[in-house]
Amino acid sequence: MPNRYAYLGPAGTFTEAALRELHPGMPEGTSVACTGVDAVFAAVRNGDVDAGVVPLENSVEGGVTTTITELVNGAPLLISAEAAIPVRFTLAAREGSAIADVKRIATHPHALAQVRGWISAHLPEAETFAVSSTAAAAQAVAEPGAPYDAAVCAAIAAERYGLRPLADDIGDCSEAATRFVQLSRPGALPAPTGADRTSLVAFIADDHPGALVELLNQFALRGVNLTRLESRPTGDGLGRYCFCIDADGHVADAAVGEALMGLRRVCRDIRFLGSYPRADEGSGPAQIVPAKGTSNADFHDAERWLERIRTGCAD
Repeated sequence: MPNRYAYLGPAGTFTEAALRELHPGMPEGTSVACTGVDAVFAAVRNGDVDAGVVPLENSVEGGVTTTITELVNGAPLLISAEAAIPVRFTLAAREGSAIADVKRIATHPHALAQVRGWISAHLPEAETFAVSSTAAAAQAVAEPGAPYDAAVCAAIAAERYGLRPLADDIGDCSEAATRFVQLSRPGALPAPTGADRTSLVAFIADDHPGALVELLNQFALRGVNLTRLESRPTGDGLGRYCFCIDADGHVADAAVGEALMGLRRVCRDIRFLGSYPRADEGSGPAQIVPAKGTSNADFHDAERWLERIRTGCAD
């Protein structure tokens, strides 16, 4: 049977575009649109689907809170792949509408943050309303008796729900992109490619001066570059935080593996979220060139040297 994939729906979301980039030519009937990020996680955890795709972070608005909360809490899942999708927004309305008719706009909060300047300049009197996704906004506007006049959504969503574009490419930042991740139940990791990313959540052991520095030093001393560091409350009380971390490299790399062992020694807990091929928006991921003294060969040479010392066979 072909694999089944859940994604943040309805049809026409940027998440669906990310799913189709990860799985080009996927058969009809193998994708399942979910009404929220939490529903995608539940579908994967319950075994209703083989994997799910959700947004993780946006280049303008930052991390997607619901996704990060689900990654930190609940039954562990692994990130097995990622996609970076350029984000272009359209203001769309029902046939016969004009921009002057737009008084109430529906969209996703992250989308609103990226078009706020355009709306202020062109529709300063319009009210904005948050819905679960940009495609859900287009779907809502298309319904008879809709409470909204227009949606901020992807052009594909406007077309899918029979809306007419009133303005295209209305984002305040032309280089905006969103990173999406594919989630799977724990299992075998993707093989190293030389252009990988490792994700994890670190829970510090106790609150003391230098606790975060101790955590960061595990990577710095081994030449591992961090690409994302985000603090999140643990829910155990005010002032208690965990740290969501993305690092260059694969857990199979000696430097990354040693960094994780170092974290294990100084942290209360580590939630490993996966090692997977990196997908940088634009020209694609470049091979990661390790700093001097931090290649796999360097670590293995040092390990063999130490073993010789321990066995009394040092040169």
